[in-house]
Amino acid sequence: MIRICLCSVTLEPMNLPVPTFPKIEATVKADATGTVSVNGHVQDVSGATDSAVRAEIVALVTATAIEFGRPVRLHTRDPFGEQDLAVHPDGHIEPLSGLDTAGAVEPTGAPTLAHADISRAALESPTSQMAVRRPRPTLDDLLQSRPPAPIGPATTGWQSAVRKLTGGLIRPAPGAFELAHRAAIERVSRSLSGPRTIVVINPKGGAHKTTSTMLLSATFGIHRGGSVLAWDNNETRGTLGWRAQPARHQNTAVDLLRDLDRFNDIRNARVGDLDNYVRAQNPTQFDVLASDEDAAASSTIDAGAFENLHQTLSRFYRVIVVDTGNNMRASNWEAALAAADQVVIVSTIREDTANSAAWLVDGLYEKGHEDKVRNAVTVLASPSKVADPQLVRRLDSHFHSLTRAVHHVPQDDALVDGGTLNFDALAPATREAWLQVTATVADGL
Repeated sequence: MIRICLCSVTLEPMNLPVPTFPKIEATVKADATGTVSVNGHVQDVSGATDSAVRAEIVALVTATAIEFGRPVRLHTRDPFGEQDLAVHPDGHIEPLSGLDTAGAVEPTGAPTLAHADISRAALESPTSQMAVRRPRPTLDDLLQSRPPAPIGPATTGWQSAVRKLTGGLIRPAPGAFELAHRAAIERVSRSLSGPRTIVVINPKGGAHKTTSTMLLSATFGIHRGGSVLAWDNNETRGTLGWRAQPARHQNTAVDLLRDLDRFNDIRNARVGDLDNYVRAQNPTQFDVLASDEDAAASSTIDAGAFENLHQTLSRFYRVIVVDTGNNMRASNWEAALAAADQVVIVSTIREDTANSAAWLVDGLYEKGHEDKVRNAVTVLASPSKVADPQLVRRLDSHFHSLTRAVHHVPQDDALVDGGTLNFDALAPATREAWLQVTATVADGL
């Protein structure tokens, strides 16, 4: 018998065979971080406690089990040892039999990935080993018992080619790449509990902030079906409006701020009236709110203006992606950081740009924003087809130790000229890289 410590609960090992594909490995570290690897595709996980990390790992692996419509094998490593588990599509977990469990028993009630549907009262009762009376099943229980939807046929790779060549007589399951692609789309498009704000930062110009803001917004817009805003929160003039597809007007955040009262009247406010202030980006289904573009103007956006705009815009958009200026001491910059549900630190793979990002992180720590840094996502953009491998390793190591996840995005010729974003012109590898970035950002919302 294999014993997994969860108070006084003992789980019997699973004797039925579980396929070794896909190969899933999870690591839980002592600093409340971890990783999940599915066929070599690694995703970083973090939480307030190691229990939260374990719960997130269970959720991710359960999603894979749902995709395959059967139990999957999970190999776990943590400070207490290693263990192999069977994770079912309904979230049920069992240890696999025939294994060396020397490191699987956790001391003094340490948490484990396994769990049991047994009440606290039953655990404390002297008769806890006896049958526990189950509550009356409800409609929710019946709905939860439904089998997962069958996984669709492969649409890419050799699996898709085989299906098409045989006229559908042979229908291989999607490959690991396609499964990871589908899982990322689900993460991006999942429902949120309210409007969410993402703030893109680096105090150096040319750090890839505006491009990142556009590509994050485009990816959210495509897979969420709209209700996404890219907002240039520069105290004077930024370039987000120049990178956007033009509209019939030239209105900016300054014009919207002047007319904000009409949108604060709940009885008469209409989302369609915002079209006169934002610039629709089709077919990527997001809007752009530009910063002031009048070279002769003296108006600026301060903290109060940002807060008023943000409060109103949050009533009309589910996801707001904020492009920031280069002055981290500006009041509107600080107001955006305060409003951020997720921070994205961006840098090109260059010494000067990366040093600026590292300096920024040091400043955020000094100002008491450690939690926002730890939950942040770092994006490292290659400035050329082939980046300096030594510099890549240094930057990856530095920002991995500071933020929740680090993603690398490739250089793309369609972005070099700095002109209007054409999402369809991006290379497939670029679009996929930004899908994975956006999925990781969505995990933090």
